[in-house]
Amino acid sequence: MVKSKLGVLLVNLGTPDAPTVPAIKRYLKQFLSDRRVIDTPPILWWPLLRAIVLPFRSRRVAKLYQSIWMPEGSPLLVYSHRQQKALAARLPDASVELAMSYGSPSLGDAINRLITQGIIKLVILPLYPQYSATTCGSVWDAVSGILKKYRSLPSIYFIRDYAQHPSYINALKQSVARYFEKHGQPDKLLLSFHGIPQRYVRLGDDYPKRCEDTYRALSTALGLHNNKIMMTYQSRFGWEPWLTPYTDKTLKSLPAKGIKHIQVLCPGFSADCLETLEEIKEQNKEIFLKAGGKKFEYIPALNDSPEQIDLLEQLVSSG
Repeated sequence: MVKSKLGVLLVNLGTPDAPTVPAIKRYLKQFLSDRRVIDTPPILWWPLLRAIVLPFRSRRVAKLYQSIWMPEGSPLLVYSHRQQKALAARLPDASVELAMSYGSPSLGDAINRLITQGIIKLVILPLYPQYSATTCGSVWDAVSGILKKYRSLPSIYFIRDYAQHPSYINALKQSVARYFEKHGQPDKLLLSFHGIPQRYVRLGDDYPKRCEDTYRALSTALGLHNNKIMMTYQSRFGWEPWLTPYTDKTLKSLPAKGIKHIQVLCPGFSADCLETLEEIKEQNKEIFLKAGGKKFEYIPALNDSPEQIDLLEQLVSSG
């Protein structure tokens, strides 16, 4: 029995259980079957997913995961567990659970642990600073579906996002300022957000607006003018146009414009993962240096920093 009736559910995207082809295939099948993520009609998408995407992408992605895997496991899961543990220490009278939208620990198991403890209030905090239907919307869908099987439901407070929250902007500011102090200020600071298809925005997803809100707030907090900071979108998938400008193409073009020293921050990721540690820190670094850049540095995600835990505590407490 918990000391009080407050339950907190932290939710992140997910990760394979191991850096192996079978584990990654299971993870990608669940992830890429979510209609919030891929809205192509199933009759068209599922044969393509099973016959082409999963067999080929799983083998390639397995090698990428192997390059970033930590002794304790997947970086995303390692840092998310640390966030859960640190937040639980700040909230001794609450029950704090961690769940992944895809993979383990599952949303169903985490919610069941909370419900069976008799909570009367549930705070759901998707660990995505900027709302998108593909992420936060998907969490809402999944949680709603799971709660249907319970007769007695708690009051629910769903944190849509925190793109402009003062503590979030301050945490990013402190992280960047510390990096500037240690490594020097670059020719340009690049904020790289995860992309989504442009079509999703036309259908009503306000994700790019929320990314721009974060960009403007952090630019102001750091006192950087437009010639010293910019934002791009990474991690394209498929054939249709995604949000631009693209991170990789931008980095390829910058050295020719005299930008030789770049630092990259990924504000949309609450914890380091494949998209930051391999795609940005490795792949995009190589792109920039091959194009004539001289110095590329990746500023780590907030992970389990004290400022990050301060933010999570404030978000939960405000609910």
